[in-house]
Formats: sequence, structure tokens, C-alpha cells
Amino acid sequence: MTLSQKGDRISNYLLEAPIGSGSFGQVWRAKHHVFDEMVAIKIPTNADFVQNLRREGVTIHGLRHPNIVRAIDLDPYGDPPYLVMELVEGASVRETLDAHPNGLPIHAAVAIMRGVLNALAVAHEAGVIHRDVKPANILLTRGLDELDLITEQCVKVTDFGLGRAGGVTAQSIMQSGSVGEDGETGIGGTLAYMAPEHKEGRDVDGRADLYSCGIVLFEMLTGSRPHGAEMPSDLRPDVPGWLDDVFRRCYVRLDRRFTNARNMQQAIAGAAAATPPPIPPSSRRAGKCPACNERVKADDQYCTHCGVQVVEHVPRCQRCDGFVGASDRFCIFCGNDLRVRSS
Repeated sequence: MTLSQKGDRISNYLLEAPIGSGSFGQVWRAKHHVFDEMVAIKIPTNADFVQNLRREGVTIHGLRHPNIVRAIDLDPYGDPPYLVMELVEGASVRETLDAHPNGLPIHAAVAIMRGVLNALAVAHEAGVIHRDVKPANILLTRGLDELDLITEQCVKVTDFGLGRAGGVTAQSIMQSGSVGEDGETGIGGTLAYMAPEHKEGRDVDGRADLYSCGIVLFEMLTGSRPHGAEMPSDLRPDVPGWLDDVFRRCYVRLDRRFTNARNMQQAIAGAAAATPPPIPPSSRRAGKCPACNERVKADDQYCTHCGVQVVEHVPRCQRCDGFVGASDRFCIFCGNDLRVRSS
């Protein structure tokens, strides 16, 4: 198969720019030739992977959910064969972690994981096991510097090309441009997030995806993958204990894992509901209150409209415990020099 070029027409779409490539195919950003509609188009460059393209298109077309990249059109018999998909304008979790190597804000990591679990719950109930859950296959509708705006609705899971539960694992061609930038290809990229039973070639069920979710959760919280018996809070002290518990129930032998994605989702939702929500650290930078969306001043610590705390940490005098301004040099209550830490 010859490589496609900018300006080529695929079905009703004109190719504009490549957004990913690999040994199995190319992914292009394309525009409808009449409508102002942008899409992503996957084109295999090896005839051996046309059947994979067909299986992938049929699979995701049947998985209609806001957290799953949508299939728009498919023709495995065209010249060239193609799969038209929803274009996700944003970064992958892999790209986001590369830009934030020490991990993501806790609220962002939790929101992303909840979006992933929404997608997996629908897939598993349809008999589809993802088999390759990893940061490169989780896309976000937000940019690299918009972590405070991430919600579970921003998450799009992609690359459902590895097959169905009980079936034979097969290689999948690229599903998104972000995969091509992951730095991991073929089985090597999959192994880093693969459940033990999957590595051993045994039949897998949805719990294999949950094992992978545990690794992704650990990496989002700490910036690295787990080793041995360490918990996320071992590397990052501000991680709450309940997230350690969630990770532990993923990264464990098969019979001790969460039974399904909805069970894991419920565990996260229940624990998060009992935990005070974190204050987005950039609310001052954004100039808006995260609760009422009214404008706040750069040095405001609380919203003057609704009273919600708009900074992550409210500074207090170490001597008298009085509230002080972030830029104050001396405490207005006791005169303490705020630059000098008390012993």
C-alpha cells in the first residue's frame, strides 16, 4: 500500500495533516469536503492489518458512549481502506504526563480514571475487553496546561482494536496520533501495563483492564509506574489513603481485584464523596471562583461572592495562627516576621 498524501480525498474527507503513524498505519486529521467538520482517519499501510481495521471499526461503532472515541465511517474494502473517527482536540494522558513528570493534580487523576471506568463499564458489558489500557490510549479534550479544568466528561478512551473477551489477542493498528508519540510500540508498550494473566497467554476478562487501570492511576498520581509493594502515597504524601486502597485492589492477583469496572467506579465515587474536594491551585491564575465562576482578585484567598476558598493553601502566621496575606512581610496581628520560620 502506498502512503496517503495531504490533499487526498478519502470518502467525503480531504486529508489535511498527519497526526500519528506507526508500523501498522497512519492517522490523519481530515475535513469534510463541504461541511466544516473535522475528523481523524486511520489508514492501514499494510494489507495484513485491514482485517484488524474492520474489527476495530465494528467494535467501537457498537460502543456508543461519550467517554469512547466514536466511529463515524468505515470501509475496509476501499482503496485505501479507512476508518473515520471522532477527532479529539487535546492531549493524551501520555503527553500530559510527559509535560508534568511528577504526576497530575489528584482531582485531575481521579476525574480521568472515572472517565476511563465509564468507558470500560460500557465495553465490558458489551463483551469487549480493551486489552491495552495505557496513558497513550486515553485522550483528553483539554490541553496540557488545563489540568484544573479536567472532568470525567473530558476523557475519551481509544484503541479498542485488540479483540473481544475470550478471543485471540491480535495486534492493532494506530488509533490516535498520541499513540505514535508514546515512545512504546508493539508488545513492548503493552507489557508495561499488562495484567499477569494476559502476559501468560491465558484467557482474560474485564479484570485485566482494571489491573492496567491501577498502573495508570499510580502513574498519574506519582509520575512513575509501581514497583514492588509501594503505594502511591509512598511517593507522594498528599495522596489520600483511599486512593491507595483503590490502587491496591487493582494491582493484585486476579481473585482479589475489583470484580468489574462499575464496582471500581462506585468505590472511587463513595470515597471521593466523603472527602472534601480539593481547591484547584490555578483558580487565582484563572481569575475565576471555581464554585460560582465570579471574578476574584489575584491576592484573594476566599471568593468575595460565595465565600469559597480559592487558593490551595491559606497562609497563616506561625506564631499566632492569624490569617495573613500571601504577600505580607509581617503578621498584622503579632508583628511576627513571616519570612523567618519558627523552630
